[in-house]
Amino acid sequence: MRACDRYGASEGPYVSASPTAAGPAAPAGKSGLVVAVLALCGIVVSLMQTLVVPLIPDLPRLLDTSASDASWVITSTLLAAAVCNPVSGRLGDLYGKRRVMLVSLGLMAVGSVVCALSDGLVPVVAGRVLQGCAIGVIPLGISIMRDELPPERLGSAMALMSATLGVGGAIGLPLAAFIAEHASWHALFWMSAAISVLDLLLVAFVVPESPLRAPGRFDVPGAIGLTAGLLCLLLAISKGGDWGWGSGLTLGLFAAAVVILLAWGFMELRVRDPLVDLRTTARRQVLLTNLASIVVGFAMFGMSLVLPTLLQSPRASGYGLELSLFQAGLCLAPGGLVMMLLSPLSARVSRLWGPKIALMLGALVIAAGYAATLGLMSSAWEVVLASSIIAAGVGLAYSAMPALIMTAVPPSETAAANGLNALMRSIGTSTASAVISVVLAHMTVSLGVFTLPSLRGLQVAIIIAACVAALGVLIVNFIPGRAVGTAGGALPGDVAARTGTRGA
Repeated sequence: MRACDRYGASEGPYVSASPTAAGPAAPAGKSGLVVAVLALCGIVVSLMQTLVVPLIPDLPRLLDTSASDASWVITSTLLAAAVCNPVSGRLGDLYGKRRVMLVSLGLMAVGSVVCALSDGLVPVVAGRVLQGCAIGVIPLGISIMRDELPPERLGSAMALMSATLGVGGAIGLPLAAFIAEHASWHALFWMSAAISVLDLLLVAFVVPESPLRAPGRFDVPGAIGLTAGLLCLLLAISKGGDWGWGSGLTLGLFAAAVVILLAWGFMELRVRDPLVDLRTTARRQVLLTNLASIVVGFAMFGMSLVLPTLLQSPRASGYGLELSLFQAGLCLAPGGLVMMLLSPLSARVSRLWGPKIALMLGALVIAAGYAATLGLMSSAWEVVLASSIIAAGVGLAYSAMPALIMTAVPPSETAAANGLNALMRSIGTSTASAVISVVLAHMTVSLGVFTLPSLRGLQVAIIIAACVAALGVLIVNFIPGRAVGTAGGALPGDVAARTGTRGA
């Protein structure tokens, strides 16, 4: 019998690294420092993902390769991040979240150094894979917050940590563009390496290790099966546009993904200590929240594809604002700041009306932001306003997801559950990249020897993103009502986790 079945729907067993089941919440002063360090880690990891965006047009020349092969510098990081989210989460539950976070930051530092020292495609891709392995720091950080913070601080801290996904990108794009324009591209990776080492030291000296542990062993066959299935699925989604959606390779990868993931699910239901507890994942609150995460991830990434194109396209296209990459980055930066500034409001909405309402409100704001974008495309300030509205909705939605997940899983499984939720967002962003790229590639305008997405293509992409966000509202509507305990900021199981008591 599964552990969650023995101990009830929202409580699970746990083991402690110390004689007391779990330590008390950190003192107020120390908890504030812990939140600041974890948020900084989230910003740096998010920044790392946008680090090479300014280099995309020049990558074939810099690495002496084709444009198609150069795209692996981006794709490899996305694949590594998707695979490592659930794996690092499970490792954190079993062996210590802080310990796994330190390893993740170490991998990011090593990957940065590898890229900084390289001039060829293969070593740069290898370095970017190592960097992608660090994305699990964000769900691990949220889980550490649940273990260490007093209940009254937990909601706002989780909202802030969730906002770092947008803040890092908002800071990273103009910063990376500025450095790329005024220094060697290798300087971007030396900067990443230095910040990674700083983060690693801060976590080592400031963040305590949670004594809460999940029982059991790490599911190696499950990790291999999930990795193989995800690689087949995400490779087909990410590279289908280059290979052809009807090509044998793309269709074969999709078919392999279906077969492998079905076999993986069959196996996970029969092992004692699965990598992903599919019975917990199948609970309506968890399942629908993860589906909503795919939708919100899609809607968020749509903005990242459409608005830079609008800002940077030449005026001769009939719609472009002809800004430099640095200027375009500055226009999108306020969106990330909006996400951070709204994190206290997000926590308050969740506390007063429950995370379900916060998630639904976030999806509504995203849809409204995209609708407004259709009429806000003629000047830079209008794009700033539109992106800020969308970012506000993303911030509300992202802050609500961890709370919904953690009210439905045992305290000893929070890192794995948050990691799986982050994987769902990755699937959403990958799907958005594929769908919107197809739209923009097929709806074009010729400008001399160049072909650019047409204004109609941008509008269709915006409408698709708005409809997907509206679909998110519908999905969220079926999530069970307000979770018990969210009003006061505590999550079900937190008191039991800290006092050592278990559910009946």
